[in-house]
Amino acid sequence: MLAGAGSGKTRVLTYRIAYLLQEQKAKPWEILAMTFTNKAAGEMKERVKQFIGKEDGLWIGTFHSIFARILRWEAGALGYPGDYVIYDTDDQKRLLKSIIDDMNLSASQFNTNAIQSVISRAKNSLIEPSEYANLARTRMEEVAAQIYPVYQERLRRNYAFDFDDLITMPIRLFDQHSDILEKYQTRFRYILVDEYQDTNRAQYYLVHALAKNHRNLCVVGDDDQSIYRWRGADLRNILDFEKDFPGTRIFRLEQNYRSTQNILVAANSVVRKNRGRKEKTLWSDREPGEKVELIEVDDERVEAEKIVAKIQIEAFRGKRGFKDFVLLYRTNAQSRALEEGLRRNGIRYIIVGGVRFYERKEIKDILSYLKIIVNPNDSVSINRVINFPPRGIGDVSIQRVHQFAAGQGITLFQALERIEDVPAITARVRKSAAAFVGLIRKYGDLKDKFSLPELVHALVDEVGLIAMYKEDSTPEGQGRVENIKEFLAAVSDYAESTEASSLSGFLTGVSLMTDVDAWDDQSNAVTLMTLHCAKGLEFPVVFIAGMEEGLFPLSRSAEDADALEEERRLFYVGITRARDKVYLSCARTRHLFGEGGYRLPSRFLDELDASVIHRESDFSQHGYRFRQTSVHRSSGMTGDSRSHPDYESFSQEIPLLRTGVHVDHASFGRGKVVGVEGAGDKQKAVIHFESGVQKKLLVRYAQLTILE
Repeated sequence: MLAGAGSGKTRVLTYRIAYLLQEQKAKPWEILAMTFTNKAAGEMKERVKQFIGKEDGLWIGTFHSIFARILRWEAGALGYPGDYVIYDTDDQKRLLKSIIDDMNLSASQFNTNAIQSVISRAKNSLIEPSEYANLARTRMEEVAAQIYPVYQERLRRNYAFDFDDLITMPIRLFDQHSDILEKYQTRFRYILVDEYQDTNRAQYYLVHALAKNHRNLCVVGDDDQSIYRWRGADLRNILDFEKDFPGTRIFRLEQNYRSTQNILVAANSVVRKNRGRKEKTLWSDREPGEKVELIEVDDERVEAEKIVAKIQIEAFRGKRGFKDFVLLYRTNAQSRALEEGLRRNGIRYIIVGGVRFYERKEIKDILSYLKIIVNPNDSVSINRVINFPPRGIGDVSIQRVHQFAAGQGITLFQALERIEDVPAITARVRKSAAAFVGLIRKYGDLKDKFSLPELVHALVDEVGLIAMYKEDSTPEGQGRVENIKEFLAAVSDYAESTEASSLSGFLTGVSLMTDVDAWDDQSNAVTLMTLHCAKGLEFPVVFIAGMEEGLFPLSRSAEDADALEEERRLFYVGITRARDKVYLSCARTRHLFGEGGYRLPSRFLDELDASVIHRESDFSQHGYRFRQTSVHRSSGMTGDSRSHPDYESFSQEIPLLRTGVHVDHASFGRGKVVGVEGAGDKQKAVIHFESGVQKKLLVRYAQLTILE
């Protein structure tokens, strides 16, 4: 199904599941439904429960959670225990840093973020460590090729998977064990996939492998909302679906149940500029609604104040709560000015995508203890907490234990168990290390005897984290105490809401949480998030800030036709999050990433249907003169860099020429723009001069000065 934004994709999938069950075409455990967010999976489960009274036995979840579950049962075939641990982003970086240090590479030159990204792309492209060296082209890729096999071996030694492994390891499992693949092919007689346009090649491979025999595959997606190319999503998966599965029936869902017609007209007018898409036009039987409002301001501070003022007006006029508003932006760096504006006016706000609850230091420390209890081979977690709270085990002693482990070919925990054999270790360190080992062994035995809340409460008490932070009277210390208490409450909530709760299950759930999962959507506060985070959400009123060239679209997208189309799809996603009203804002100047300068309005603003746009300009009264460099501003899609320059390629004095603007011409004098045609070097302005003369001038050569 090709399903546009707000067309009821989740509802369609839910009805199909209900139909299969009510008509007894399948048992619950024979249905596999996969999506990309825990939020979407939760909604699907709730809707199924409303239809049939329960959702027991159904396999509904994200790709990662579904295949993590399969790996719990089948990991033994790959030489892993069922109690493997999942390394989140922070864990991965810590492991990579230790490898970079061990290989005597420059941590500043080859940072963990870059290496992690390269390895992740390789995994999602199904490139094995042994193959990657032959494909490396840049110095960074060559270094990553050296690190990749070591990183994978360290993961294996630690009985750990990273996020990408949760998809690629099942592929290896199915390739190497045809009997296991056949078991799941037989089990899952009906497969449903939401947001299919977001699948990468590895996920495509898994779906194809499971469905190729029975071909009872239903996918729902929207090529116009494919915005994750940077993390491996392959638009070909949906565009070429009919080639992969001949005889496919395609249904188009084009009625939007969310937005007003004016919002949809604006969204359609932009996305149809893309060439790599399947034709569809969203429509609504709602009222036309208000026009999309474009706010033009001088700088980011004024932008924030204008947005705050609009929120206050909308809240009063429409009797809206603050939770009805979302502020979207292309980069996280933009949030600072918006936050300051909200704070100055006493408006509560929540940032989605800041430091997640489970990534706070005190919470990560507890999670590390729990991971070691489940899997003592987890050296990353051991390194994190072996001397926290302080036990007198210094870095030098830890390094000697590492060297002993490497020399003996054993794990770090096994080396700690043999601390008496490690040379040059003091008696005090031996005693502390033995106490740490005893603590882990003790709770390893208790995890099957205590309930999960009892186990975690006892561990936190014995380690003494709350007591330690209570001694810190600063607001930060007290905040950490409150966070630990909140964590303990979360453990209890999990145990109460999960029929077969387990420590492994809890850790898996935490590892797979996303920014949106941690978002409190019931709090009466304005929400701030990037456009990528907003995918799948909706709000009555949407603000999209920073509509400027080089920022949205990003400058690096300008010379890549595919990247530019993805930026356009991202804009489409942002607009279609709105139910009732959309505000767009652009600034003449913006300080970002430590630099300032004049900005040009985004080319996407030119692509909007002018009939549904209301402009509100607050530019200062300055004269700005057009220069011939204005011809470079284009919405074309060639690879020519002149068509898509960065900010630095533009004259920093060019304003947006539009109807109603007063100008001055060297020969004809003052006049008013009554019409604008075309764009780039073909743009023409129809100007009615005070002398009574009306002229149509080619802007490229007119040398006009903007008067207001």
